[in-house]
Amino acid sequence: MGSSAGSWRGLEDSDREETDSEPPAPPLDGQSAQWKNAVGFWILGLCNNFSYVVMLSAAHDILKQEQASGNQSHVEPGPTPMPHNSSSRFDCNSISTAAVLLADILPTLVIKLLAPLGLHLLPYSPRVLVSGVCSAGSFILVAFSHSVGLSLCGVVLASISSGLGEVTFLSLTAFYPSAVISWWSSGTGGAGLLGSLSYLGLTQAGLSPQHTLLSMLGIPVLLLASYFLLLTSPEPQDPGGEDEAETAARQPLIGTETPESKPGSSWDLSLQERWTVFKGLLRYIIPLVLVYFAEYFINQGLFELLFFRNTSLSHAQQYRWYQMLYQAGVFISRSSLHCCRIRLTWVLTLLQCLNLVFLLADVCLSFLPSIYLIFIIVLYEGFLGGAAYVNTFHNIALETSDKHREFAMEAACISDTLGISMSGVLALPLHDFLCHLP
Repeated sequence: MGSSAGSWRGLEDSDREETDSEPPAPPLDGQSAQWKNAVGFWILGLCNNFSYVVMLSAAHDILKQEQASGNQSHVEPGPTPMPHNSSSRFDCNSISTAAVLLADILPTLVIKLLAPLGLHLLPYSPRVLVSGVCSAGSFILVAFSHSVGLSLCGVVLASISSGLGEVTFLSLTAFYPSAVISWWSSGTGGAGLLGSLSYLGLTQAGLSPQHTLLSMLGIPVLLLASYFLLLTSPEPQDPGGEDEAETAARQPLIGTETPESKPGSSWDLSLQERWTVFKGLLRYIIPLVLVYFAEYFINQGLFELLFFRNTSLSHAQQYRWYQMLYQAGVFISRSSLHCCRIRLTWVLTLLQCLNLVFLLADVCLSFLPSIYLIFIIVLYEGFLGGAAYVNTFHNIALETSDKHREFAMEAACISDTLGISMSGVLALPLHDFLCHLP
């Protein structure tokens, strides 16, 4: 209901005024509100990560077209081969795929590093508007780009949109029952599958990359519609949707609870309180950083090198299958919170690091006889990464006091981006080293 969503925007004032001064929203059936919020956060997760996923493939494809066509103004669908290192057994591209990853992740890292320091001064609605505009701008800029510089600017806009949106929407979950975290996480997992499939499917159907990107301008519109028209008022917060065991598990293990504590007052915290809360989050942040470091080191550093010549799949097809299976695993596990909840997330970190060691050993020694064994491992890798993400934020929501929850969710957002950035930086020299081996 659009009117109910608009009635709670008073929470966004920088001085966090009480909503009692606003007319009360019309009562909404509890079950209906739960479903609207669940669907709303799923769509927000999908739309927020969509441009990020598409830019990883679309911008890279257009850059290759520009290199091949001498910056022609029109490009036809279909990839142009990049130069390969023919002297290497790995059939390497001249530039590691980690280079594109870094262009798409570093702006997000900057946003997430700065967010806990002052993003709270900006109300939620302007943040969402900026995120939607940047997402639309990324599609338009890359679609009409005739130069490498403009294409990279489009990738940066997609990164800003994704980073700002994730920080904003995860902190917004502090005003809703913790069940919405599962829906948000499932939506972000769905973005990986639908984003890559839609770009691949439309270009394979005959659309040019330019028209394919322009056809996706409905995604930012859907994001804004979901936020402004679908989400309902979270005040007073209805615990509906949480069972008794989960409600009992909501204990202030991170920070201290006071009777008047509630979401929305977390930005009144002193620097000392914020530091105390952040130290309590480290037991979740560090494992999630390591999980994402390991999986994106695999994805952007090793996937290209896990090349099998004894199969009918080309090198490019093998790489696309790896990415698709990874995204499928992420989507399934990010949607599994209602079926399986994991408190000891460091176990997932250990298993993911073992994956990295095992696949790195195979890159060096080539002891796996079949690509289908790699397919299984990659799917399993996606399971671990998605499970680590959704369970980390679910646990933080349960174990943080109401007063500190909004800050905690926003501060913990840095985990995945920091791990991805570290992996990209290290994957570049690894690629160059291995590709120069005979």
